[in-house]
Amino acid sequence: MKIILTGSLGHISAPLTKELVQKGHAVTVISSKAEKQSEIETLGAAAAIGSLEDVEFLKATFTGADAVYTMVPPANYFDHSLDLLAYYRRLGSNYAAAIKQAGVKHVVNLSTIGAHLEKGSGILTGAHDVEGIINELPADVSITHIRPTSFYYNLFAYAHTIKTENRIVTNYGAGDIIPWVSPADIAAAVAEEIVATGNGRKIRYVASEELTGAESASILGEAMGKPDLRWDLISSEEALDALLKTGMNPRIAAGLVEMFGSLHTGLLSEDYFRNRPAVMGEVKLADYAKEFAAAMNNQQ
Repeated sequence: MKIILTGSLGHISAPLTKELVQKGHAVTVISSKAEKQSEIETLGAAAAIGSLEDVEFLKATFTGADAVYTMVPPANYFDHSLDLLAYYRRLGSNYAAAIKQAGVKHVVNLSTIGAHLEKGSGILTGAHDVEGIINELPADVSITHIRPTSFYYNLFAYAHTIKTENRIVTNYGAGDIIPWVSPADIAAAVAEEIVATGNGRKIRYVASEELTGAESASILGEAMGKPDLRWDLISSEEALDALLKTGMNPRIAAGLVEMFGSLHTGLLSEDYFRNRPAVMGEVKLADYAKEFAAAMNNQQ
């Protein structure tokens, strides 16, 4: 198959590229950074260097592809001029236009847990909007929306309080069940859906392990030599104040707090628990905790 991947060589796209190339597919990786070209080619893929803001570039790259993997790259949450939801909608519209014009018939889109919600999910509303935009493609376009849960590496957001206070502090977790996921497990699911052409329209949740915040802290603490590491629940007001003090874009900070709050109330994960994957991913938090502990030790 001729497969086009967005996401450069990020946490998901790098292992995804490796797997698809190893299975004999002709893979092209889109990156905005020319310096990534040699690294992409070393993996056995072709590099397409250009901007996701350029529909003509996307159209030309997508033309002739059997399948396209779309994702919205992370944005700078500390950019006070950034309208995050508009950014999501713009890239979603660019993807849809290029896919339609290029005649692509199979799309796998990276979405998120909570994308079923039109409101109440904070910054994840952007992923909901992208799903809707892509779903407007002609009926003969096969679409799978991959909805991963909470990424393990998001735990690095709590590095400061882990180091200085021996605790994770936020407005969700503690006794809440958190469905965690590894990027490697997401990549494996995406690879499966890319080669499964002609599957109509579907949503697939991807998770690696379900743990409470307290259980998660215990696993991380054991790996780090911090057996007393705990997960403390604070109010949304306290969480927002902490994010604003870091200099984060106020609208994005409020969106993050709303997102975490919706995980605490159960709103964010309600559809996930109705449609949870039959099989969890292979990478457990105990596996990831070793990587997390090594990274934290290197920062000291």
